[in-house]
Amino acid sequence: MARELKKRFNITGTCIPKKHYMADTSQKLRQIIQLIEQDSYFTINRARQYGKTTTLLLLWQKLKEKYIVINISFEGMGIDAFRSEDAFVRSFCGRVEKNLKLSGYENALQTAWKCKETQENLETLRDRIIDFCTNEKEVLLFIDEVDKSSDNQMFLNFLGLLRELYLERAMGTVTFKSVILSGVYDIKNLKLKLRPDEEQKYNSPWNIAADFRIDMSFSVPEILTMLEEYQNVQDFTFDTMSVAQEIFRYTSGYPFLVSLICLWLDERLECDLFKDCWTPWGVRTAVREILKATNTLFDDMAKNLENNRVFRQFVEGLLFGGNQIPFKLSNPEINLGVTFGIISEEEGLCKISNIIFETYLYDYFVTDKAVNGLAISTPRTQFIKEDGCLDMDAVLDKFQELMKTEYRKEDEAFLEKQGRLLFLCFLKPIINGKGHYVVEPQTRNDTRMDIAIFYGREEFIVELKVWHGFQKHQEGLAQLLSYMESRNQKRGWLLTFCFLAGREKTIKDYTKIVTCADDREIYSVVV
Repeated sequence: MARELKKRFNITGTCIPKKHYMADTSQKLRQIIQLIEQDSYFTINRARQYGKTTTLLLLWQKLKEKYIVINISFEGMGIDAFRSEDAFVRSFCGRVEKNLKLSGYENALQTAWKCKETQENLETLRDRIIDFCTNEKEVLLFIDEVDKSSDNQMFLNFLGLLRELYLERAMGTVTFKSVILSGVYDIKNLKLKLRPDEEQKYNSPWNIAADFRIDMSFSVPEILTMLEEYQNVQDFTFDTMSVAQEIFRYTSGYPFLVSLICLWLDERLECDLFKDCWTPWGVRTAVREILKATNTLFDDMAKNLENNRVFRQFVEGLLFGGNQIPFKLSNPEINLGVTFGIISEEEGLCKISNIIFETYLYDYFVTDKAVNGLAISTPRTQFIKEDGCLDMDAVLDKFQELMKTEYRKEDEAFLEKQGRLLFLCFLKPIINGKGHYVVEPQTRNDTRMDIAIFYGREEFIVELKVWHGFQKHQEGLAQLLSYMESRNQKRGWLLTFCFLAGREKTIKDYTKIVTCADDREIYSVVV
């Protein structure tokens, strides 16, 4: 008897229930099956590594007895397959025939897809589809990676054929009951460029598609099912709910990032006790290590920032400028950000989709600015106490001193735009290696930014604000106290940027004041 392999958390390729720990997404699958049973044609377009291929596999497993399910991919279909109708039909039919054979359907069902020696075209493909779908069981067509070869007329002609058959169902034509196209890009808004000298134009016949509004990200309860499955085969227990909540806090349920954190906790973190990894502290440590490395998602973000100046400015404005930008998918930069999973919507405004992406982007800009002259060189040792803990008072004091000596001649516009970035440039080398920071998304605006700094097992809450008078300063203290309570912290730090005339007096009056309230302390510094 073959030995059963240990399950793992998977971050590459399709997740297989027998081999991998997986979130229970049965509720999502039921919603998709409902669309299928309503005879809908639709597209699942989500960012890379969002579980699209795994979802199609799970649907095939659930539906293969009730329906004939053709589950193919356009991955690897080179440009030659789209040069002519004959080449496309032969390539498409070959993939369908292979899939049916692997799926275990009777040989009789495969003969409809065997191409003849004579010329093939879309008309012969149409006849094959009608002949094949005239069976006792209804037929479903799933095509993954459908946008791999979508920038050509042949692909549009194929979509046109599916659309024509779909519309002819009302007159009795037999065709696929449901078609699912899966890919990163939205096929309904496909940009086509037919010749090198032509501008790209929106041109897609896929206007028959039903809206796909199912949230593919993992919720806390879904993450919890993955952790509980894992815990059931271990010889220790842990607080699965607190770990699930912390994972969701950093990932917002992005499937790849959820699995990546779990993989680090299970296989890569070195803890005194293995069960110590499966704690909120372990999750934060895993995030720190993930942010040090690279992966395909990070590489995509960097590539899009480097290759698109307008998109880069858009993202930088969200992060450092506190720009409140309405969420509108018709805007090319917003659409690009959504397509690659970087941008999402919150209360009608654009935001970075999760804390891991946001922190990576902060680090990206901080490193870029440091390389290009905004770095502040200060030995990190003077900010570390004898017991190895971070001295946050000293961090803010030194930053104030450097701002006064290095940037006192800079104009107000420069400081207001670059102040937060300068602080992160200053902070990053100090905590790098043993710590990381997180900017709380809900506080990122033109007047306020809360930063949670993790160093070792300690957490430090620092609020960055722009000076708008004494009353606003008091409100800032109250906001910080409230946030400290939510994070169960007894001490916090308030760093205020003052750009007004006569700011020297403001700095003198409101610096290094320890404010006490409800047995909590705030160390306040104005620069």
